[in-house]
Amino acid sequence: MVTTSSQDSLSQTFDLKTFDLKGYLSDRQQRVEAALDGALPVVYPETIYESMRYSLMAGGKRLRPILCLATCELMGGSEPMAMATACALEMIHTMSLIHDDLPAMDNDDYRRGQLTNHKVYGDDVAILAGDALLAYAFEYVARQTVGVSPERILRVVADLGRSVGAEGLVGGQVVDLASEGNPDITLETLTYIHTHKTGALLEVSVTAGAILAGADEAAIATLSDYAKCIGLAFQIVDDVLDITATSEELGKSAGKDLQAQKATYPSLWGIEESRRQAQQLVDQAKAAVACFGAGAQPLLALADYIVARTH
Repeated sequence: MVTTSSQDSLSQTFDLKTFDLKGYLSDRQQRVEAALDGALPVVYPETIYESMRYSLMAGGKRLRPILCLATCELMGGSEPMAMATACALEMIHTMSLIHDDLPAMDNDDYRRGQLTNHKVYGDDVAILAGDALLAYAFEYVARQTVGVSPERILRVVADLGRSVGAEGLVGGQVVDLASEGNPDITLETLTYIHTHKTGALLEVSVTAGAILAGADEAAIATLSDYAKCIGLAFQIVDDVLDITATSEELGKSAGKDLQAQKATYPSLWGIEESRRQAQQLVDQAKAAVACFGAGAQPLLALADYIVARTH
């Protein structure tokens, strides 16, 4: 646990109030948007590419690509070294959203303020668009990464595969679906769901940037600890927002967790305790990366952003 004195020390050392997070996010989002736009032109058969682009270019926080770029730069790498992986992370994340919204899964009509993919293109094309984005993500890393050794690229590809498969996102989703309507879900099971369904992709977003930059194993492990904390905090905040925010604020249907009878952190802890737990995780994440010095300012500010966000 991070003590009050250590939190104060972090604030004094980095003076996060002077870090322009809004400007940093805006700049990185624009760069990621431009790269994504160029990565996926519309060619024949146009319908599948239009469906892929419909969800991929629908906006969003672009948090995963930004984390990848930030850690690569922190570890002495450059934006060009990490941008292909950053784009791939957003492709994988978008696939998960397209599939998550399907009638067989969470059955949602809106995502990022617009109709979900299957509502526009139908279930069949939406499934294929998600499949195509997932496959293209790995191809894009392999073909488009520049200035990085094949060994590092291969490790990133392997880590991406693990994060999205049965050991990661898919495994968490399966347990999540199996747990719906069960009033006796334990904290252990709920944490398993979210460290896999949400946290695994966030973790590889952080560690992949470091691997591409050639970071040593100790630094990668430290960044992994940071990522695990912010990943779980992110989901706790999501659970709270599902109750406290409106559909307009979220850009998707509010109250879906309650409607689906899902176990959530607020259902186990209450809203205020959930917020406290999320803040504690963020404090732990920030303490983990303080060892990297002033270069860690973006990661520190992004951790605060995760717990303070309203959508």
